Amino acid sequence: MNERFLLPIALAAGIASLIVVTEIFAVTEVKDVIRFENKAYKKHKRPITVFNHRIHQDDYSEKYPEFYASKCGECHHDKDNKKLVNMKEGDEVQNCIECHKKPKFITGKKAKKLTKEQKREYHGNALHDNCKVCHKKYNKKYKKKSKSENYAPNTCKTCHPKEKKKK
Repeated sequence: MNERFLLPIALAAGIASLIVVTEIFAVTEVKDVIRFENKAYKKHKRPITVFNHRIHQDDYSEKYPEFYASKCGECHHDKDNKKLVNMKEGDEVQNCIECHKKPKFITGKKAKKLTKEQKREYHGNALHDNCKVCHKKYNKKYKKKSKSENYAPNTCKTCHPKEKKKK
């Protein structure tokens, strides 16, 4: 083979190898603050909830370990609703809508006719169930009222505050 072709071929093979290795070891970047906004919804009926992942993961898990016994698994679960107890920062995470496929929050008469599992098929219901159950337990254990310092929000207005209009 002609020697002038060996260098470009070797460089191309080296670059391809780096790309493959980088993809293998790539991790999911976890945002510190997550807006629970999903394009599956044609329109959001309430302002978007802003969730501070970093505070829950670092500060609250240290301060209130009894609520984080399963670490990431307290919020993240598999398709059978089993806690992902071995999950760690950087692991691949599916978006909730991948399993909770119905982009809606179902309430009222329709919701009353459904089982808890059937309601969880709805993305909005799954998110509300995941957050509110933990927040209610925390507020009860620490005797927090809505005006208390460190109250864990669990009402429409506390989780979906009106967004300030930009001037």
